[in-house]
Amino acid sequence: MQLRYPAHWEADVVLSDGGTAHLRPIRPDDAEPLRSFYSRLSEQSIFYRFFGPRPRLTDREIAWFTNVDYDNRVALIATIGTEMVAVVRYDRVTPEDHAEVAFLVEDAHQGRGVASVLMEHLRAAARERGIRTFIADVLPGNHRMTGLFRQAGYTAESQFEDGVVRMTLDLATTETSREVRLAREHRSEARSIERLLKPESVAVIGASREPGGIGQAVLRNLLGADFSGPVYPVHRHARAVAGVRAYRSVSAIDGDVDLAVLAVPAEGVLDVVRECAEKGVKGLVVVSSGFGETGDDGRVRQDELVSISRAYGLRVVGPNCLGIANTDPAVRLNATLAATLPGRGRVGFFSQSGALGTALLQRVAQRGMGISTFVSAGNRADVSGNDLLQYWEEDAATDVILLYLESLGNPRKFTRLARRISRSKPIVVVKSRGVPGAHAAPALDLPDTALSSLFEQAGVIRVDDLTQLFDVAQLLAYQPLPTGPRVGLVSNSDALALLAEEACVAAGLEPAPPVNLGAQAGAAEYARALSDVLNDVDAAVVVYMPPIPGRTDEIAAELVKAAGESGKPVLATFQGEMGMPPALRVTVGSPGETDAAPQKGSIPSYPAPEEAVRALAHAVRHARWREQPAGTVPEPEGVDAKGARALVAAALGQEGHEGHAGSGDRGGEIHDVEIDATELLACYGVEVWPAEVVASADEAVAAAERLGYPVVVKAADPAAAKQAGTVRIGLAEPSGVRQAYTGLGAVLGPGAALAVQRMAPQPAVPTVVGVVQDRYFGGVVSFGLAEVAARLLGDRAYRLAPLTGEDAQSLVRSVRTAPLLFGRYGYPPVAVDALSDLLVRVGLLADALPEVIRMDLDPVLVGTSGAVVLGARAVLRPVSGPRPDVGPRRLG
Repeated sequence: MQLRYPAHWEADVVLSDGGTAHLRPIRPDDAEPLRSFYSRLSEQSIFYRFFGPRPRLTDREIAWFTNVDYDNRVALIATIGTEMVAVVRYDRVTPEDHAEVAFLVEDAHQGRGVASVLMEHLRAAARERGIRTFIADVLPGNHRMTGLFRQAGYTAESQFEDGVVRMTLDLATTETSREVRLAREHRSEARSIERLLKPESVAVIGASREPGGIGQAVLRNLLGADFSGPVYPVHRHARAVAGVRAYRSVSAIDGDVDLAVLAVPAEGVLDVVRECAEKGVKGLVVVSSGFGETGDDGRVRQDELVSISRAYGLRVVGPNCLGIANTDPAVRLNATLAATLPGRGRVGFFSQSGALGTALLQRVAQRGMGISTFVSAGNRADVSGNDLLQYWEEDAATDVILLYLESLGNPRKFTRLARRISRSKPIVVVKSRGVPGAHAAPALDLPDTALSSLFEQAGVIRVDDLTQLFDVAQLLAYQPLPTGPRVGLVSNSDALALLAEEACVAAGLEPAPPVNLGAQAGAAEYARALSDVLNDVDAAVVVYMPPIPGRTDEIAAELVKAAGESGKPVLATFQGEMGMPPALRVTVGSPGETDAAPQKGSIPSYPAPEEAVRALAHAVRHARWREQPAGTVPEPEGVDAKGARALVAAALGQEGHEGHAGSGDRGGEIHDVEIDATELLACYGVEVWPAEVVASADEAVAAAERLGYPVVVKAADPAAAKQAGTVRIGLAEPSGVRQAYTGLGAVLGPGAALAVQRMAPQPAVPTVVGVVQDRYFGGVVSFGLAEVAARLLGDRAYRLAPLTGEDAQSLVRSVRTAPLLFGRYGYPPVAVDALSDLLVRVGLLADALPEVIRMDLDPVLVGTSGAVVLGARAVLRPVSGPRPDVGPRRLG
């Protein structure tokens, strides 16, 4: 059967050298590109593919290779620009879940990781079509191909016979194959950003001679920063711009160009991109406006910009962006519109807003913090915060990562990367509540409180505003993390010490009694007091606000010395200064140099002690998160994932496939299906206590006899059962059941259905567990108490599925009403471990079954001996196309 073209298999990918390629299924109209591709192959490549010489392909062979059914015969190609550079294919054989596979990569592109990424995508397509094993016959000398199979991480076997190595590959995902895929993704994306931030030459296209022009501003900033390589202005008519020889076009430049900054009108950008591709430019920064921020026409132009750039192997920063910068003395890159660039520092900074970027850089410079690198993504059409995370994870010059985000392009990938990177480098985020229309990433479905919960799960420090962003950054960049919540306070002002103490209590820290030195305290008094205090606490806040100018430099030197000797974080309110005062800096040059870059051990200062405490509280929580083990997703007993998938497929009336119940090429309308989730949860070892719907008092009594006393009688409609007065509990005898049935019937009215259910052991705390499938985060598990006040206040926490044991425990503790589960306010301590096990199982279901777009376990009664689910409903929806951050590597 000929299936329709599977468009969801198309993908832009980053190769191992940082370039890009486009992958897609082959089509009949690829006959000429295939013929041209084949003509460029070496004799050795052809020999390894066909086991003999074959100078050309016949018309019949071309037709065979380009006409496939996208099921039993599948071929994927990689293109760069308009040329095909690689092709991989499989042909189904007997048994039906086996397929023979073959690769062919153009010689000029071998060693760039083309084959490995094609392998990932062909494997995903094969699994979707029910194939579980690849077979490949490889000549012994074809070490690239044998290495490709052996290094993929899947279970592989090889057998030598008749001069050929037959390799058999089990396509089931393994932990090794997952690690290999993620490691390749990391190296490729990090390399693609490195090519942008460490260019050896830069062209400014549209470098106007008019004062105040965008192109001229970028050019002057590049020259003013003393960029380490050649800078090429491109102007159609001028012979020189800003005193530098200009070129009529980028192709006229006689040297190589690594990075091109585009400052031409939006209508001319696409032509310039094609010219840059022909020149061999490796990356683009598009500061031009007139794209997605202008409406539908601009968005079409923006999409075409990305499509052309990726097709030709270029990454794009922007459009409508401020630019990029690297303060590395070996690079000295300021390809931005901001004339003020901070000095060298330990902070990597990503901002989506171009307009805000200039102000942000000015703030960093005013504080004396310094940065390592800076990227303003503008409309974020291609390069995103995820790409920068991959780069900064390996960048030895970056200790702290700052993100100003207006949107999340791939939220699930962001949380995966952040969870890994946060264990070695803090990530501090300001996330705006809205999403500008220009961004390629749409708004999220989850509430903002859910986003905060998911940031918390990943170890991301979310702050409320830009001031807090820099307050936290200057602490994390130059002082060690605190090992606990105990805070020492040293001050020369009773009033300010009291404010600091109250701020500590409000932030959940444990302040020691403040040490007040008096208004006349000098260097010796501060040194002695701070050293003594640091012996008994985990961090210290020092207040120095002299009524008249004193011996500031001497006091600052003693504070820096005491802090360094203790190895504990010290913050200051030092004469009300903000940032990294020269007197409190540890520098490579002479102490107290105004322009010297601060080094580790420098003490940050805040205008008020409350601000210092607030920053410290963020650091304490982050340190506590790091102390928790990363954890693994448990494999609890009693899980029947295949049975659950069969139930979902049956409910949706579709054949099941790996990863989703529907395949993206069969069409048909999408309908939601609501089901009782009892059977589905049973497949994951979760029992839902049965409730029998009854139509008379006699039926109610009979049901109670079957279920066992005591029982409850309640409204059968779950929504109605949540209303006050619609449940009768603790019914231990038939007369009580009859009375309850009659009374509820009068309350609910004629025709209202009632149900009988065994009563859970008391005392118990009613809770609610939920699942929602976000379009971009994937499966998300929520938890909260079922108390009316908790529901009204929206006291619910969230975690990304699947959950580790640690995730489940932290989810329970994250709600504000959690003390009711731990023996506070008159409630007995309940079986939190049983609740955590339930959450883990629900998380496994949410991750494995994206068709479950919503599920509510309501209520879940948590008592002293366990957790009991009294009701569960689920809504199912067919899923087509790839899931976010699941499957082979792709840009998006």
